[in-house]
Amino acid sequence: MKYWFGFLPWLLLLAPLWGQNQTPGQSPAQPAQTQPPQSPQAQSADRTKNNTNTNGDSNSDSQMRKNGTSKDRLFFALPDFLTVSHAADVPPLSAGEKFKVTARDTFDPIELLWYGAVAGIAQAENHEPEYGQGVAGYAQRYAIRFADGTIENFMVKAVFPSVLHQDPRYYQLGEGTFWHRLGYAVSRVVVTRSDSGSAQVNFSEILGSATAAGISTYAYHTHDEKNVANAMDVWAVQVAYDTLSYAVKEFWPDIHRKLHPSKPGQAQ
Repeated sequence: MKYWFGFLPWLLLLAPLWGQNQTPGQSPAQPAQTQPPQSPQAQSADRTKNNTNTNGDSNSDSQMRKNGTSKDRLFFALPDFLTVSHAADVPPLSAGEKFKVTARDTFDPIELLWYGAVAGIAQAENHEPEYGQGVAGYAQRYAIRFADGTIENFMVKAVFPSVLHQDPRYYQLGEGTFWHRLGYAVSRVVVTRSDSGSAQVNFSEILGSATAAGISTYAYHTHDEKNVANAMDVWAVQVAYDTLSYAVKEFWPDIHRKLHPSKPGQAQ
């Protein structure tokens, strides 16, 4: 099965940011202005304000610091509970917490609708023609996509991170040029953090997605798809999709600001 057609919308959403060389909140048209010294109270208020998350939701930021997860949603819909900032402030996740947040992400109603949309596109383009059309064909396509997504999510974000003591969260860089941040996001496919905070090879992503692809191919796909070539194709698609999702997570704060620019006089 091939899902490459699903990547184009994400690329188009990132396109307006190409060539952006400013760190978040910078404006090349506005020269720096000298500000008078602030009182300790004002500095404390600024730190509190700047430590809120992308949407300015202090409650969500408090959850991030307390539970190590977020309440954010990409494009105000898709669950993004394992993307965090303030790396030094968020607590590590226990094995139970990794499974809990992965389940909350995987079985979110929007995710279920997403699988339905992907299955609908596959049916319209007559992927897996052996399933036929109609309700029965759609149900089988939906079940396969739901199983693929669920198994991959749990393998990459819960099972392998728990066994290997790795952190399944994405830590936003949030500063630097577009290409520097894009390179950082892409590199997270092969580089991750341990539960103790040290850099490690991201075996959770590599082995987790490979295991999910093997289960997908040999457990419930049709007989003519049960081969190494198809398993490698599924694996490549899953890794590519995860890579692109890291890029979207990195630039979601910038996209959010473009969708909802600050009013004059409002803090960035």
